[in-house]
Amino acid sequence: MAMPLRQSVKVATYLAEQKIRRRDKFPLIVELEPLFACNLKCEGCGKIQHPAGVLKQRMPVAQAVGAVLESGAPMVSIAGGEPLMHPQIDEIVRQLVAKRKYVFLCTNALLMRKKMDKFKPSPYFAFAVHIDGLRERHDESVAKEGVFDEAVEAIKEAKRRGFRVTTNSTFFNTDTPQTIVEVLNFLNDDLQVDEMMISPAYAYEKAPDQEHFLGVEQTRELFKKAFSGGNRARWRLNHSPLFLDFLEGKVDFPCTAWAIPNYSLFGWQRPCYLMSDGYVPTYRELIEDTDWDKYGRGKDPRCANCMAHCGYEPTAVLATMGSLKESLRAMRETVSSNRE
Repeated sequence: MAMPLRQSVKVATYLAEQKIRRRDKFPLIVELEPLFACNLKCEGCGKIQHPAGVLKQRMPVAQAVGAVLESGAPMVSIAGGEPLMHPQIDEIVRQLVAKRKYVFLCTNALLMRKKMDKFKPSPYFAFAVHIDGLRERHDESVAKEGVFDEAVEAIKEAKRRGFRVTTNSTFFNTDTPQTIVEVLNFLNDDLQVDEMMISPAYAYEKAPDQEHFLGVEQTRELFKKAFSGGNRARWRLNHSPLFLDFLEGKVDFPCTAWAIPNYSLFGWQRPCYLMSDGYVPTYRELIEDTDWDKYGRGKDPRCANCMAHCGYEPTAVLATMGSLKESLRAMRETVSSNRE
């Protein structure tokens, strides 16, 4: 796990506090969507399917920051849409960083070099660039040529300026172990990004492409082969060891979507950002008024093929904290990655 040591300590302290307070449901990271508009039309995403009036909306800074503070989460992932299209995105980031929240700004990188002067390097801030494959594969997934090359140049420039840069890669049933190895080798070795997040594609109901999402067994076989030969240990993956075990099929977990709640222009989304069973105005209502027991594989048919990080990474983190053996294992990997 390549999470910086300072961040690891803060998250561990936060989790210990929740245990002391006997809270059984709490947020680990908030998925914040201050807009739905985007400058791409990716086949695996349905955000821009919203009506034109919704796509024109931008969340006020106070509302965005207030939602994160209301939840109490130590980390926030700002997505959308394309968050760099928000005219006050830098102010949202600045205020969250000032509150010592770890902020990951998810972006397709098309506006990243243009907007980079608006941000300052900080151990609490990272650009999280979406990269689904090498040039041909990535440009096909985002339905536009040249996006991969622009993302690569933006990552290089951000690293040159001292920013932390992470990546987020989603894999489909058109991927092979080799395509996964190729892109992660490139990100890890050539671009030397700080850390990488990976996830099997989930059948998001509004996505234009509904034919290329992975099933559970496909996911396990794909990652088992991609992780072989020492790749898993060598890559700077931003995941707990147990979540990577989960992707390989070595362990199985229930879904804990409540730990990565989504807040958007519509409010707090039930039960997660991949499914929409309504919205509520407060985080407390989300936690207390949602029947969490009815979601997850084996419970809701919509969850049958889901192995996405938003539902299962938190479960793996909690399982790690509940086991001395797994805690020591995660600690060893964190210390090792921070020495590189």
